[in-house]
Amino acid sequence: MKENIIKDIAVNRKARFEYHILETYEAGLMLKGTEVKSAREGLITLKDSFGMIDNGEVFLYNMHISPYSHGNIFNVDPTRKRKLLLHKSEIDRLRGKISQGGLALIPLKVYLKGNIVKTELGLAKSKKLFDKRETIKRREVDRTIETTLKGER
Repeated sequence: MKENIIKDIAVNRKARFEYHILETYEAGLMLKGTEVKSAREGLITLKDSFGMIDNGEVFLYNMHISPYSHGNIFNVDPTRKRKLLLHKSEIDRLRGKISQGGLALIPLKVYLKGNIVKTELGLAKSKKLFDKRETIKRREVDRTIETTLKGER
C-alpha cells in the first residue's frame, strides 16, 4: 500500500508564540480548483486566520490564498471563508470547549497529504505577556547553549 507523503505548504509560526496549544485536529479544506493549484505553489498565508463554528460547521476565516496566475475568471476572493471538513463528534467536542470561553481555533499549518490539502487546527488559549517573555528567554538560553556546544567541538 502506498504511504501518504506529507509536504508542508504554510506554517503559522506566530501561533505557537501567541497561544498555548491545548489540542490539535487534522481537517480537510474545501477549496476551489484554482485555490488548490495556488496551494501547491505555496501561495498561502495563515497570518491572522482563525476558525469559527457556524450552524454545526467549522469555517476558516482570513486565510489568504493568492490567486492562481493562470486562473483568469475562475479565481475567487483570496480571503473568503473556507469550510473545514471534520467529523460531527469532533465539531461537537470543539463547540463544547470553545463555549467555556477563553479558547480559540487557530490553524497551525497547511499541508499536502498525498494529493489532498489539509490543515492542522489547534485549540488554543492566549498567552499572557509574561508567558511570551518566558518563551523568549527560553529560546535565547537554548541558542547560547547550542553555540557553546558547537564551540567546544
